[in-house]
Amino acid sequence: MPIEVEIDLELERLEILKRYRKLLRAAKPFLKDDDAKKIKKAFNLSVEAHKDMRRKSGEPYIYHPIAVAQICVEEIGLGTTSIICALLHDVVEDTDYTLKDIEHQFGPKVAQIIDGLTKISGQFEFGTSQQAENFRKMLLTLSDDIRVIMIKLADRLHNMRTLDSMARDKQLKIASETIFIYAPLAHRLGLHSIKTDLEDLYLKYTEPESYEEIKNKLRATKTSRDRFINKFIEPIDIDLKEQGYDFVIKGRPKSIYSIWNKMRKQKKPFEEIYDLFAVRIIMNSVDIKAEKSDCWHAYSIVTDHYTPNIDRLKDWLATPRANGYESLHITVMYRPEGADKGQWVEVQVRSKRMDEIAEKGVAAHWKYKGNDTRTGQGIDQWINQVREMLEATKDSKSAALEFLDDFRSNLFAEEVFVFTPKGELRVLQRGATALDFAFDIHSEVGARCIAAKVNNTLVPISQPLNNGDQVEIITAKRQKPSEDWLKFVVTSKAKARIKELIKEENKQYISDGRSIIEKKCKILHLDVTLELINQLRAYFNCKTPSDLYYRFGKAYIQPDEIKKFKQEKEAKQNIQAKINTDDLQDGKQFTKELKKMHGERTDADALLIGEDMDKIDYILAQCCNPIPGDDVFGFVTVNEGIKIHRTTCPNAPELLSNHGNRVIKAKWTSQQKIAFLAGLRIDGTDRVGLVNDLTRIISNELHINIRSISVETEEGLFEGLIKLYVYDTRHLEQLIHKIEKVDGVFKVARFD
Repeated sequence: MPIEVEIDLELERLEILKRYRKLLRAAKPFLKDDDAKKIKKAFNLSVEAHKDMRRKSGEPYIYHPIAVAQICVEEIGLGTTSIICALLHDVVEDTDYTLKDIEHQFGPKVAQIIDGLTKISGQFEFGTSQQAENFRKMLLTLSDDIRVIMIKLADRLHNMRTLDSMARDKQLKIASETIFIYAPLAHRLGLHSIKTDLEDLYLKYTEPESYEEIKNKLRATKTSRDRFINKFIEPIDIDLKEQGYDFVIKGRPKSIYSIWNKMRKQKKPFEEIYDLFAVRIIMNSVDIKAEKSDCWHAYSIVTDHYTPNIDRLKDWLATPRANGYESLHITVMYRPEGADKGQWVEVQVRSKRMDEIAEKGVAAHWKYKGNDTRTGQGIDQWINQVREMLEATKDSKSAALEFLDDFRSNLFAEEVFVFTPKGELRVLQRGATALDFAFDIHSEVGARCIAAKVNNTLVPISQPLNNGDQVEIITAKRQKPSEDWLKFVVTSKAKARIKELIKEENKQYISDGRSIIEKKCKILHLDVTLELINQLRAYFNCKTPSDLYYRFGKAYIQPDEIKKFKQEKEAKQNIQAKINTDDLQDGKQFTKELKKMHGERTDADALLIGEDMDKIDYILAQCCNPIPGDDVFGFVTVNEGIKIHRTTCPNAPELLSNHGNRVIKAKWTSQQKIAFLAGLRIDGTDRVGLVNDLTRIISNELHINIRSISVETEEGLFEGLIKLYVYDTRHLEQLIHKIEKVDGVFKVARFD
């Protein structure tokens, strides 16, 4: 029987007022005329609309819109209209109020933004990716008002900050969607602090142990780190003061997520990651014209005291990044007094205006737009590119996931700066080719491109471009795009346009392929249903039904392959109980069907699956090879039942964010000893007898079966890859601990 908790409504009312007053205090510096009255009106309406609603945590729902509005003001720097929209952002979706009610009380601009925020939510037909289509709808609002996306980011940030009250599987879905879509988007809009928070919170819920470990180590090393920074900045501080500059110097640690990423990529422990922080010099220049010279002067003072690494100098003063970011980055060598060895330290030099833009991105761009600056031009250009991409794919719902992949590839991309023959600067994604440049000029120029002149030298269209290249495109009327072009373009605009042009040409192949499949299925007595086409699509590893038809039409797949598919399908049906996938709407329904068919299982099957934590059939995913003890989730596949993935699987963010409706809970329980395949990478210095010592520990001491072992040595260094069978993570950790003690072994790490 559930325990009833008595709620003190008067205390809650006082808390709501306290939070509202805090919001008003934050907004006060920029409020004009009757702005405070408008905000109060929106607050009262939101309180009334949500009065009977509570969040999963049990708190009054109104806490959420107030918190979103607070983030909009304090952390993004948005104004009155955004505060009103943040307070009302869930009203139309969750209550009886309509858009007309909002427009009547707050005007068309607020109604338009609320409409954009409401469009982002909602259900979509099963079979398409809800999240990808959702995201596409959100980007469409760029045409109307970019504040829609910024309020959505604030909404997502507060949801991530209050994720504790959600179930574990929901936490994984929301966190993965955040790292997959929202953090890169915040980066592209220049919202550095929002992006950093989203990444850290993702790690907190997907890798809680790693998150806590890094957090605790950062806290433990704070005193020595502060001492190091103070000693480092002391001579710079003295020189800048002597020369009469107004400035601030601060050292700040890198984010937990970025440290974790470095540890993972460099395969090093926390103690061996040295660039845990960056020193930032912020120059309070007298006017915008003095900013660059002030920053370069500060740079010269830094390099007077410390030796710079010229290869790591990044000048984003002359050419700001596409998201408006301007700064000077230098890496210098510093050896503290009494230390055994020197250490690289990253120093960022920027003006106060640049720093605000770096932290608050596009919102700060509005503030400085009236000045003579290029701030925000990159963002405006990027928004135009997104509009063009959306326009190119507007009639293709099935391409939602494909569009999302192309779009994401551009979000974190570094830039390359190139020039037209007339000297006009064009900013492209790093790795862009002459063909990308041609499509950036105009779609028709791209479609007819046959070659290019780079710095007056004739080059093929696949030629990658470098900073400072001057590019002239050569076209021919008879030229047509081909599929090979997709292999060497990197920009979303070029990819989307090439696919669109190829699609036009390939309509005949798609039609032929459909006829071939239908004829062959008729001979094999297979009914051509949507289910069968989806099964064939998955079997032949095609992204869409059109892709399947096309590959048959082009004869990349022969009709006789369908016979093989039928035989394998029938063999599987003889082994497994048949499950009617027509009835499957999501992961919960799937587990119910399995439970119904198998009944209560008595064997210890090592894994509990679904809301009710039942023992049902599953397959272990080969992409990450989970073993007992790993943090895992279940994924309902089209043809192979439930597949179990590790939450750290490289495919996890995409599966969880794009197909959240097919994800189900799964966790290991105590079980009989079953062996699972795992892989270990061992690095060290080579010596006689090392392999013998390793195999003795694995086979004789721990009685572990080795499936395969490969060893490479070069110039005295040793790298071994071993695949072996273990019972669970504890068994694997015991093995790693023993191997680490072997003479000559530097590092042991698990690989998928």
